[in-house]
Amino acid sequence: MVLEDVTSMFDAPIPGESLTIELGSRPWQQASELSTVDEAIEYYMARMTTEEFMVQAVDVLEMGVPVAVLANTMQMSSVMEGVHNIDVGMLVLPVLMEMLMLLGDSAGVKYNTGLDSPSKGKTRESLLAKVANRYKKQLEDVDMTTAREEVKDTEEEDVQFTAGLMSRRN
Repeated sequence: MVLEDVTSMFDAPIPGESLTIELGSRPWQQASELSTVDEAIEYYMARMTTEEFMVQAVDVLEMGVPVAVLANTMQMSSVMEGVHNIDVGMLVLPVLMEMLMLLGDSAGVKYNTGLDSPSKGKTRESLLAKVANRYKKQLEDVDMTTAREEVKDTEEEDVQFTAGLMSRRN
């Protein structure tokens, strides 16, 4: 092991160090810069109308990242940076999603909204049947193992011990 590797290993944070940081020293522990939904919408619109953002957003949507995930990531990072609080972020979330979908539509990108349920249209019985078919072999294996254990138990019950617990067997 190289000396540099050893010293970099000791540069890691100490477990529990995050609990010793002074209260209020993190951006999300302070008063946010934007306190209303209107201010937050203006903030996001100014950022989202730049060409750089539009290109990156379209690329991410083309990769298949759901719109809901992208919008939630944007608002959560702003919360962590102290731009607005979580309440304002949740109220702005539908506007962010609409703007991202508008970008995707204008670029001709087929995107996933992330709002559709993957089991939509499937009944509960069909889901249960699918699970039962998948694990049918495992269930049969468990039944065979249980039957073998029952046979062993009955064989052991037939053996009679005439001496005490610590005596030798004949």
